[in-house]
Amino acid sequence: MQIDISVLVEYTDWERQMWHDWLRQHGEALKISVGAHADARFQTVGDVVKHIFSAERRYVERLSDQPLTDTASIPNDNLEALFEFGQLSRQGLKEFIASFPAQEWDVLKDFEFFGKFLRATPKKMIIHVLTHEIRHWAQIATLFRLNGLKGEFHDFLFSPVLGGEFRRGQAKTSS
Repeated sequence: MQIDISVLVEYTDWERQMWHDWLRQHGEALKISVGAHADARFQTVGDVVKHIFSAERRYVERLSDQPLTDTASIPNDNLEALFEFGQLSRQGLKEFIASFPAQEWDVLKDFEFFGKFLRATPKKMIIHVLTHEIRHWAQIATLFRLNGLKGEFHDFLFSPVLGGEFRRGQAKTSS
């Protein structure tokens, strides 16, 4: 079975929109601490959101042999600035996917990461970008719950991706 990357793109698009809408109502949530035992690169939820979007941008740049964007000037506590950057990174990802030659998706390429060597296919790297995002949104959801903030269901099963529906009421019966 082949993994259809477009399904993960569609799901993460939906999830981003859900988080953007929720964060508009809970603006201070971006400032919530990720805790004393978190990755040293991140102090707040806003740092993690910025990391999600920055990683997406940088992986596309690596795969496109472009210089890496310096994201230091993007504020981690400005919801609209963060998600505007996220829209730009997502646009770049979609353009990359649409234009990348089909015959090159499974060709191993060499990359340098943090002074180390990585060999991976473009397909693997793009799938990583998308699952990386999913994983971090789950971490963010946990941080919010631990801080008394509840959100919506973000599980793939409850998303509109690949059809179906999640609603209150009784199940529809099949004929």
